Amino acid sequence: MKRSLILIFALFVILPIISAINLGIEKKSSDEVLIIGLENPAKFDFEITNPDNGDNFKIYNLVGFYINPSDFYLGSGETKDISLELSPIGNVKQRGYYTVRSVIQASDGSEIDLPLTMNVIELKDAFEIGSSELNPESNSITVYIYNKRNFNFENLNVRFHSKFFDFEKNFPLGPYGKKEFSVDLNKADFKELVAGFYTLNAEINADDQEASVEGIINFVEKDILETVETDYGLIVSTKLIEKKNQGNTLTNIEIVVKKNIISRLFTSFEPEPDVVERSDLSVYYTWVKNIKPSESLMVTVKTNWLIPFLIVIFMLVIIVFAKKYTAEDVKLKKKVNFVSIKGGEFALKVSIIVQANNYVERINVIDKLPLLVKIYERFGVDKPSRIDEKNRRIEWSFEKLEAGEIRMLSYIIYSKVGVFGRFALPTASAVYERQGKIKESKSNMAFFVAEQKDKEKDY
Repeated sequence: MKRSLILIFALFVILPIISAINLGIEKKSSDEVLIIGLENPAKFDFEITNPDNGDNFKIYNLVGFYINPSDFYLGSGETKDISLELSPIGNVKQRGYYTVRSVIQASDGSEIDLPLTMNVIELKDAFEIGSSELNPESNSITVYIYNKRNFNFENLNVRFHSKFFDFEKNFPLGPYGKKEFSVDLNKADFKELVAGFYTLNAEINADDQEASVEGIINFVEKDILETVETDYGLIVSTKLIEKKNQGNTLTNIEIVVKKNIISRLFTSFEPEPDVVERSDLSVYYTWVKNIKPSESLMVTVKTNWLIPFLIVIFMLVIIVFAKKYTAEDVKLKKKVNFVSIKGGEFALKVSIIVQANNYVERINVIDKLPLLVKIYERFGVDKPSRIDEKNRRIEWSFEKLEAGEIRMLSYIIYSKVGVFGRFALPTASAVYERQGKIKESKSNMAFFVAEQKDKEKDY
């Protein structure tokens, strides 16, 4: 019974005292990480002090990890920086923070625990990628990759790709390091994209291990509306109006064309307007449409002035021909004046102006004499070729008249019987030949009021 008590006392009191190692251990590193699939081990930095006698120490664990170095020597009172590398034997199923229970053992068999805690992660969990905001007017964008872990990547191959760009780079990246790249953009690659958040992908290769990491590109909203107007043509006036959405948002656009009430009659549109409004003498045509980025609304307005021009020309031609057709080749104008003669008889001077508008031949001008009057034998330069008192006619004959030629024919009539009131003289006529055709022209009627015989009157 006494031996059993002594044995129990030795196991629980004496043995722990014998197995303890008096080492001062201070951990210098932090955030150790083990990346699955990479050959790089997890690294731990310690400062170890031996206050006792110098000794050789071993480090080991029983959970399937290699430790390097596995032994070290510390002299009496010596302090040494020791960097331990921990790598798994075989596959590690554990993910996240994992503690490897390790032991430092002295040459006499005494030990001290050395727990080694590390974060076991996949390659993709070591990185963060992103970019600066992207404006539709930008010519470049900055893309970055950030190493979130206390791990040194000596050689990375990364392909960055998105809807805006695609490029590949090789570079090292130290613990907590950040690498930025400025990327030139081709606006044609994203001219049809609307504003919003787009995925940025990075295909990462390290020591033949591959990982895919996603980030975000913020394609910021920007309203950019470009208007182009082109005018050409004189007879057929054409106006092209194009409004193009150069931004990255769905944009509501409006095109308004103003026409007056005349020009609208000869104007066509492509496409047809959505709204037509009239205000006073103006007409407003409106097109409204929602367009996506890079889309445009084009309106063609054609005013065909050829139609009204032809109408005006046609009307002028008709007027000219009508005027020419209806114009008299010989124009006669008749007027009468009161004259005084010896004896106090009532007397009038009759004048006939003959104007040839065109060349005419064989002209015979005939005037009729009113009743109760006689001819006074006194004439102008052109004397009558015949006076027929019986038929009360007086005639002048000309072989020809040139265009623009004017002849003044005159004679005097008188009456012994007084005339009161309005005195009317009949029209004179001219018969002539023009281009082989016989034509006739007549003059106006002439009037005289007898009460005004003391004055000369021209009618």
